Amino acid sequence: MDKNKSSSLKALLTMASLIVILAGIKAASAIVVPFLLSMFIAIACAPIIRRASLYHIPKVLSVIMVILIIVVFGFMLAGLVGQSMNEFTENLPGYKTQLGNELAWLAAQLSSLNIEIDRTQLLSYLDPGLAMNMASNLLTSLGSVMTNFFLILLTVVFMLFEADTIPKKVHIALANPDIKIKQVDRFLTSVKNYLVIKTLISLVTGTIVGVVLYLLGLDHFMLWAVLAFLLNYIPNIGSILAAVPAVLLAFVQLGPAMAGVVALFYIALNTLMGNMIEPKFMGRGLGLSTLVVFLSLIFWGWLLGTVGMLLSVPLTMIVKIALESTHGGNWFAVLLGDGGEISTKADPEKVTSQG
Repeated sequence: MDKNKSSSLKALLTMASLIVILAGIKAASAIVVPFLLSMFIAIACAPIIRRASLYHIPKVLSVIMVILIIVVFGFMLAGLVGQSMNEFTENLPGYKTQLGNELAWLAAQLSSLNIEIDRTQLLSYLDPGLAMNMASNLLTSLGSVMTNFFLILLTVVFMLFEADTIPKKVHIALANPDIKIKQVDRFLTSVKNYLVIKTLISLVTGTIVGVVLYLLGLDHFMLWAVLAFLLNYIPNIGSILAAVPAVLLAFVQLGPAMAGVVALFYIALNTLMGNMIEPKFMGRGLGLSTLVVFLSLIFWGWLLGTVGMLLSVPLTMIVKIALESTHGGNWFAVLLGDGGEISTKADPEKVTSQG
């Protein structure tokens, strides 16, 4: 009885501590988010620094080169998005007028088929301003994080300089270094591979979107390309969110037929990238189930905002690896997994029963 009470008390204290920690993280998100962003940028850039050292390039010079690339890319991205957002805002009244004309034609066609719809209500559902607000809210939230751009860059610089010594410090500090250091290395390798592969696939996706929409004559194609690049980091629903404003604008500007073409293009591209190319390069290295990936998107988005959504997979990997290192949390790590642990643990039993 005492043992049961002790277990219940321990579980209660664990839950209470977890709630306090989550509340603290949410309250301190203004500090936590830039730090996490810096950490993942440093992890993604560390292989470049390591590769540069093989060519006997001084570490200071390689770090400066990486930071310059980040700064140039960041300012180019901000300039393109800002210009496209301003142009879209100026053209928005014209888009609304065009949308009203298109919906009038659509209502007439449906009426000929004895399908009556309220054009005003449909216009409120398909308002391009509402779709653009979704995109602008994402970009605005990212922009608010990037107001700490100098702090993020400075933190990345210090992390890159300390990248070689941190594993050694961890190895010395941990009570059971032989096991723990393998978990740290596995985490760093998994996150590095995920970020590099996801960045390359997102870059290819954004480039293809920009080129195809430019050839189709869609306005603000650069904005939709940037959105496709950024939202591709959000698992499961990111590519859908990137397609909605572009398809809606195609319906307004180019007509229903071209909107269907744009929608089919997004479906084909996301099927190719998400179901064929990305799994081929990533394989089963993440070790997370699809349901966990989706739920982690919601959880980290609530806790840390847009950046939490973008980094939901690496953050969940951190939690999973941390839980695997403890006896009490190992069961939860199995629940977060993709089922590979089940087959791995089932094989020895099968071998034993056959023996």
